[in-house]
Amino acid sequence: MRVTLLGTGDTTGTPTVGCDCETCELARKRDLERTRFSVHVENERGGTSLLIDFSPDFRRQFLREEVPLPDAAVVTHIHFDHLDGLGNTFRLLDSLSVYAADETDPMTGESVAETVASKYDYLGLLSVEPTTPFEPVRICGLEVTLVPVEHPPQVCYGLAIEDPETGAKLSITGDTNYAISERSREVLADPDLLLADAIVPAHLCEYHPAGGKHDDSDGVPRTFGGKHMTREGALALADELNADRTRLVHVAHYYPADEAFEEPLAVDGETYTI
Repeated sequence: MRVTLLGTGDTTGTPTVGCDCETCELARKRDLERTRFSVHVENERGGTSLLIDFSPDFRRQFLREEVPLPDAAVVTHIHFDHLDGLGNTFRLLDSLSVYAADETDPMTGESVAETVASKYDYLGLLSVEPTTPFEPVRICGLEVTLVPVEHPPQVCYGLAIEDPETGAKLSITGDTNYAISERSREVLADPDLLLADAIVPAHLCEYHPAGGKHDDSDGVPRTFGGKHMTREGALALADELNADRTRLVHVAHYYPADEAFEEPLAVDGETYTI
């Protein structure tokens, strides 16, 4: 598998439009970028590619990285920064299978798959494939398993992607707080590469109205507010999952400038072969 990090930022990205904070200014100076989240996974053996989430920055990401257009895709949840780039496929593709969870979201009254199908019904090229969490499906020659994670108030999913021939494994936490169930952790465990949501460092929890949650034994919050992991929470999860390599994604521009581009925080354009 060849994994390209198309978008490693949170909902506003870095640099953020209209922001002159030290972190955004440093990103501009270094010509670094974190656009909205998306991951491209290429099965080089089969010559097919899978896209995880449709960033609103879809066009820029594909032009910049020059990766192949996807043969299939997975949508983890319906927040705009993970879905609203889907419209970019209009007139670019003749057909596209989009896999999304089939569980009904109590908040919306429909599943992620149903929301994708109804919101983008004008895209005649789409074939939406309702997918049951914890049940592996074969996509682009790879075994893909959706797992529920914790991103209240709406449902959200992480996923494990495995090459059935080589055993290589990519795990993506999806947007989540630290309280991922043991069953989901079992599916995500032992990846060669883990992409983990780490929106801010733990010391910024004092500025969130909800503070931090899921403190470790030293009182360090592993969840920021209630919806995302802190850097420290993501690294703790990576250790618990026995990840061989970890890159932190869905990163906000609120990281202080002297921390914002330090390892293992990812930036757009990174590629990994596993």
